Amino acid sequence: MYSKEEALRVKKEFWVEFAKAYPRKWLLYDTKIKDVTFKFYIDNKKAQVLLDIEPKEEEKRKIYFEKVQSLQTILLEEYLPEAILERDFYLDSGKVISRIWVEKTGVSLNNKAHWESIFDFFNETMTSFEYFFYEYQDYIKDLEINT
Repeated sequence: MYSKEEALRVKKEFWVEFAKAYPRKWLLYDTKIKDVTFKFYIDNKKAQVLLDIEPKEEEKRKIYFEKVQSLQTILLEEYLPEAILERDFYLDSGKVISRIWVEKTGVSLNNKAHWESIFDFFNETMTSFEYFFYEYQDYIKDLEINT
């Protein structure tokens, strides 16, 4: 078990090494859609690449999710076959968001032997997610176009 300081050091080292392995600018918060963001997540059991849809207005969240959901066949067949789509995803805080994600289990932030496979997973998955998003962003972004 790591102390809080050691856990923070390992986490920081992980992200620095990832940035060295894949030195590029990721889309992440720059989707041009307020409260729609891509994220990397890692803990001691899994790694995830996430698309979180969390506008404060429930109706906007519903519309954005339904737009992505209407593209689900394309997303799964052409980009991310393992993607999971969940309209009502409950965060630990109790907040409800919509989330689309891909997960790699059996890996740990604290096991440096896993880092390379996590880095590869992050790179391949986020790249595919970004390609999908860039291809369909005008449709997803436009609240005037119904699904």
